[in-house]
Amino acid sequence: MSDLILHHYPTSPFAEKIRLILGYKQLAWKSVFIPMIMPKPDLTALTGGYRKTPVLQIGADIYCDTALICDVLEHLAPAPTIYPDAVKGAARIVAQWADSALFTASMAYNFQPAGVAQVFAGAPAEGVQAFVADRTAMRGGAARMASSDATGTYKSYLRRIASMLHGQDFLFGAQPGVADFAVYHPLWFTQDRTPALAGILDATPEVKSWMTRMKAIGHGTPGKCSADEALALARSATPTALQSDTFQDEHAIALGNRVVIAADHFGLEPTEGELVAATRTRFTLRRSDERAGTVHVHFPRVGFTLKKASA
Repeated sequence: MSDLILHHYPTSPFAEKIRLILGYKQLAWKSVFIPMIMPKPDLTALTGGYRKTPVLQIGADIYCDTALICDVLEHLAPAPTIYPDAVKGAARIVAQWADSALFTASMAYNFQPAGVAQVFAGAPAEGVQAFVADRTAMRGGAARMASSDATGTYKSYLRRIASMLHGQDFLFGAQPGVADFAVYHPLWFTQDRTPALAGILDATPEVKSWMTRMKAIGHGTPGKCSADEALALARSATPTALQSDTFQDEHAIALGNRVVIAADHFGLEPTEGELVAATRTRFTLRRSDERAGTVHVHFPRVGFTLKKASA
């Protein structure tokens, strides 16, 4: 198996989700740090436009979105599983809620003035302004939840999480699964990055105890890798042969067409390439870049849109 390379930055909540899963599955991996905001020339040389964090690289295969990355890691290391058969569907639904509704409310809460002061302690004013502008662009013009509304919503969500934990160590039983890793990462940001606001967790001691168990999983022992090394590896590698999964067409777009894929909300930067696979769960584009060579860029179906590229 080629090296697993995670393109991320230390304070990214979604990257923390994947770092913990890598630790839980005891997978060796290499770390490439990327900028928090655009431009991200080394990353987009691999993805063709997608800019959200993290991105997983395995040779010349580039995996976008943590929902898909979770599936890839499960395939590579089925044990310990993050998708127990008895709760697989429910766990995926909770994970999707955590990555969307819970994340949105928690970040709106975390980025009130006391939290901003801690996240950007020592940063120049122009750096803060650049971050705000970047995240505003990522929302595509959508309004940000007011911190007052977010506070009440976040408290309600924490109580629901506490209810799920009553009488058990993890959300669906004795072992952590995909739902635990997805629910944990926005709460981790509150606890570790905005501790001035972490008192909101005190009303749910079950949640705090669970967070201690989750944090103890750790990230394993990542190796170091530079962006140039990651690009060279992609350039020298050949994308993995595609599975013979049945082509599933909901768009009346045949394989071989030039298409554009983009997230359906938040981080709308498009990726264009040749559609080489459209399976039950994912899309794959083939694209070439002067620095990255020929790569396959993979996206989950859920959360992404596909359309023909303009002529």
